[in-house]
Amino acid sequence: MTADLHGRTQRLELSDQSLRDFEAVVLDATPEGIVLSRSAFYPGGGGQPADHGVLVWQGVETRIVGVRKGDDLHLIPAEGDPIPPVGTVVAAAVADARRSALMRTHSGLHVLCGVVFRDYGCLVTGGNMDELSARMDFDLPEVPPGFKEAVEDACNAEIIADRRIDVRVLPREEAFEIPDIIRTATNLVPETVQDVRVVDIVGLDTQADGGTHVASTKQIGRIRVAKIESKGRGFRRLRIAISD
Repeated sequence: MTADLHGRTQRLELSDQSLRDFEAVVLDATPEGIVLSRSAFYPGGGGQPADHGVLVWQGVETRIVGVRKGDDLHLIPAEGDPIPPVGTVVAAAVADARRSALMRTHSGLHVLCGVVFRDYGCLVTGGNMDELSARMDFDLPEVPPGFKEAVEDACNAEIIADRRIDVRVLPREEAFEIPDIIRTATNLVPETVQDVRVVDIVGLDTQADGGTHVASTKQIGRIRVAKIESKGRGFRRLRIAISD
């Protein structure tokens, strides 16, 4: 399977993260899920939730409230909404405010990860995000004095620097030659993945990653480290909020 395909669906968001509107043909459809020939709906993964949006067809609207991954990508319709017949051409729209907020948040987490790895040498042990708020867990035995303020200031300095965020796909062997490309304590890239998508905040952070991102750090906004929690011996959880 090529990097931009999931089952029968071409994944448009992998090559164009700004895309919100597209047309596609319905390949399969039930109240449990709708399979399209092409889709810009991010299906979720790596802590980033799936996109929401709508399908419009023959004057009818079907709300999409999630995505289920399997042999195909199944767009999950809102309960009770009409289901387009197989073969129908639909005009699809990804909910822009939600996607844009999640892109800013995801890129913000990569800035956080890059700063903590660069300045403290800590690997990530977990993470999750919502719109403009997120958490990231680190293998950090002790919290140094002034850590919270230092991390926040360093993150916002990287945002002000307006670092470009590049996305490319590399053969697995080439990707894993990049130093520290895996910033998690456990390599989460399955052995079966031969084409690795790499997100590079130029000059700060390069990681294997499948999510969606803004084009430069300045588009993130501002990061506030809201809270630091202890999650067991040697593990710390940093909660962040993103604002304009």
